[in-house]
Amino acid sequence: QVQLVESGGGLVQAGGSLRLSCAASGSISSINVMDWYRQAPGKQRELVASSTKYGDFVKGRFTISRDNAKNTVYLQMNNLKPEDTAVYYCNVQLTNLYGIEGDYWGQGTQVTVSS
Repeated sequence: QVQLVESGGGLVQAGGSLRLSCAASGSISSINVMDWYRQAPGKQRELVASSTKYGDFVKGRFTISRDNAKNTVYLQMNNLKPEDTAVYYCNVQLTNLYGIEGDYWGQGTQVTVSS
């Protein structure tokens, strides 16, 4: 059993900052990928940040980081804009204790940026 718990979303004014966290726990042998996605109403889910790239809309405002000892990935978001309003999801690809690879999604955390 694997659990992902996200936290850190909320309401912020344009220009403000938020830090999202996603902690993975359970029967984990190794974690291969920890990424962030988002989905705005009426739009497709899109990549926000991975270990190798950021969405074009990020433009240096967001930073992804990872604490391997805690199986946790963070997303520091600065200079937020109203168009960043979305539900943010972490995506984790891991190998469990039985050697089985799996792809897991967090429950999502709402980020709302007011103008």
